[in-house]
Amino acid sequence: MPLRSALFSQRSLVLTVIALLGAGFLATSFLSYYASRTSIRDNIINTELPLTSDTVYSEIQKDLVRPVLISSMMSRDTFLRDWVVAGERDPERMTRYLKEVMTHYGTYTAFFVSNNSLTYYQAKGVLKKVSTDEPRDAWYFRVRDMSTPYEINVDVDMANQDNLTFFINYKVYDYQDNFIGAAGVGLTVDSVIKLIDTYQQRYQRSVYFVDTDGRVVLTGAEGGPQGARVGQALSELESMKDLMTKLPKPQSGSYEYSTQGQGHFLNVRFIPELNWYLFVDKREGSALNEIRQSLYLNLLICLIITLIVLALLNRVIKRYQTRIEAQATLDSLSGLPNRRGFDLLAVQAMQEAQREPKSLMAMLLDLDHFKRLNDTYGHLAGDHVLAGFARDLESCLRQSDIVCRWGGEEFIVLLKDTDSTNGLKIAEKIRQLIELQRYLYEGQVLQVTVSIGLTALQPGDTLHNLLSRADQAMYRAKQTGRNRTCTEMPHSSYE
Repeated sequence: MPLRSALFSQRSLVLTVIALLGAGFLATSFLSYYASRTSIRDNIINTELPLTSDTVYSEIQKDLVRPVLISSMMSRDTFLRDWVVAGERDPERMTRYLKEVMTHYGTYTAFFVSNNSLTYYQAKGVLKKVSTDEPRDAWYFRVRDMSTPYEINVDVDMANQDNLTFFINYKVYDYQDNFIGAAGVGLTVDSVIKLIDTYQQRYQRSVYFVDTDGRVVLTGAEGGPQGARVGQALSELESMKDLMTKLPKPQSGSYEYSTQGQGHFLNVRFIPELNWYLFVDKREGSALNEIRQSLYLNLLICLIITLIVLALLNRVIKRYQTRIEAQATLDSLSGLPNRRGFDLLAVQAMQEAQREPKSLMAMLLDLDHFKRLNDTYGHLAGDHVLAGFARDLESCLRQSDIVCRWGGEEFIVLLKDTDSTNGLKIAEKIRQLIELQRYLYEGQVLQVTVSIGLTALQPGDTLHNLLSRADQAMYRAKQTGRNRTCTEMPHSSYE
């Protein structure tokens, strides 16, 4: 008793020291983490994201606003206006002009539509005559009647195999401010999407554009927030509900929101040239990865030290505990669970079967005339047969099935997720295998047969009910000649 008390005191002391050291280490690590986390969050919100937004805006001015400026210069170009006012003579001059614009500025297309002749000029030549009856020409008449000087429109380009194109349509006036046509350039939508993808890769942010109504108008190749496509309103996205409570309508500023358990930092900036809002989004996880990794490293070091100490202590305790548990729940001869071990496993199996619900079969097996074998060849021979039978029995079962030595020459099996038909097949497989099996012991060939009782778990069954029916079925197998399988059901029985 004093020895046990001393061991208990030493164990308590070690555990107490480990707990105190671990608590101190954890407290220091977490305080450092949260202080650094707050500093990084403030830096992202107040400095990093606004700076990224400014940088992306500068890139946009160069890559997207540039076509607007080119179109604006075309609308004020004296050659273009003089050529139209002079009667549009020599269309090849206009074609060369548009080709020069396209080549010099690296645009996908350049065009001019005359309001006098309704002729659509393109760098490749005269394309067509626009008409109010042609739906594909609706853009021109919309531009003609709009109050703003230009529009940005995504449409197919008839001059380039109907490729989807990002058009800047600019109104052209003569020297008396009379509308004389529409000019502009275009970029392929694919090229604009590539620009956005370039921004996202370069700055490790999610970049997309939203119009004044809150609809996504331009995204990268993988879509907008959580894969949103062009035309979707942010308010329609389930993942953006938290943001919509703080930002019901797009407006410039910095915001924080959460989606799918992940925090996000967001900077919104209005781009007057496009009449769109630029959204620059950064996931909190990517922003705090380094500091989080540092925390994890500290925790890992603490954990390793704690585990080493605990492992040394636990090794001794577990060795004795395992030995005691094995003696308490395992049969030393067959290596199978004994009655106590079976009770623990059986209760769990029945609860699982009734909860699912799934079928569960119980099988009670008894070796025939085993007492005669013991009396004839001795108990050691009987033990040899029992151990061999246990191995053969396990070989016929799945790993998920439960098998135990119930006592003496009796064994119990629970077949999980098995109906009556398959349960009977398994029982017969076991019976036939044992009938043909021979056990060699000290030059003697020993043979046994087995009688099997089989039953199925019924609603409301207890373990006692289930085993009682299996026992009744096994008893009938004994009474009707042995070496057979009998089944016992609550309302019917058959062999």
